[in-house]
Amino acid sequence: MNRIRTAIASLLLLSATGALAHDYEQGGLHIDHPWSRPAPPMAVNGSAYLVINNHGQAGDVLLGAESPVAERVEIHTHVMDGDMMKMRQLETLPVPAGESVTLAPGGHHLMLMGLKQAPKEGERFPLTLNFEQAGEVAVEISVEAAHEKPAKPAHDDGHQHH
Repeated sequence: MNRIRTAIASLLLLSATGALAHDYEQGGLHIDHPWSRPAPPMAVNGSAYLVINNHGQAGDVLLGAESPVAERVEIHTHVMDGDMMKMRQLETLPVPAGESVTLAPGGHHLMLMGLKQAPKEGERFPLTLNFEQAGEVAVEISVEAAHEKPAKPAHDDGHQHH
């Protein structure tokens, strides 16, 4: 009986330690504070945000992402089109060496398309980022109330948008 209690206590401790982790590293990339807003119960889409810091000597490229909570994950940005702000899908997102790329409300972000369940505040869910050089980087998204200032709108960066 003591073994079972010890095992359960160990699992809870590991879970609590993991719940506190908000940053992830692989190669020269450091992923900081991946988070998402809660979604209404019948929401079809959601979004996720994070900061990608490239401490490496070479640039990398975010090719996409995937998560079991959505049918697909797309890289999006907001651009001004005349006097209207529009959301556009990006095929990839460059992360230059020695620089950071912020995915935040009002700027670059990950769109969770076809939500299988609406994320609720306090929950966490897995998301895997796919990079050209670093490969797959698994992170956990914390579902939190909005707390970030919107990013400045991104301008057309020459990438082909769909």
